[in-house]
Amino acid sequence: MPVPLAPYPTPPAPLAPPNGGQSQLVCSGCRNLLLYPQGAKSVCCAVCRAVTTVPPPEMAQLICGGCHTLLMYIRGASSVQCSCCHTVNLALEANQVAHVNCGNCQMLLMYQYGARSVKCAVCNFVTSIGASPSTEQKA
Repeated sequence: MPVPLAPYPTPPAPLAPPNGGQSQLVCSGCRNLLLYPQGAKSVCCAVCRAVTTVPPPEMAQLICGGCHTLLMYIRGASSVQCSCCHTVNLALEANQVAHVNCGNCQMLLMYQYGARSVKCAVCNFVTSIGASPSTEQKA
């Protein structure tokens, strides 16, 4: 007896194999969740035999902190090494936070990625992100 399938099943919690070598996608035919090895170009569903093309990984960009070259990388990477100057750049996403020491009292401050400056709650000093100490201003 065939098992009825919902048109858009809720995917289970992501499986995390120890080697991290598998990814997931939804079958283009029956909408079942398919597991496939990283690097596969397409996946054949064992249920309906539909062949689903694996989409390319999402790409992101950042400017190298060493030489200001535009770098492209796969979204989700934690760091990117520049091929020109070999600087290792942190690849922070918009919902991530970063840390910097206050330019006045050296208190460790946390700020949202993309912020241009952060104000210290202890001494009210405004520290510019990614700027030299001479451009920082006392508030």
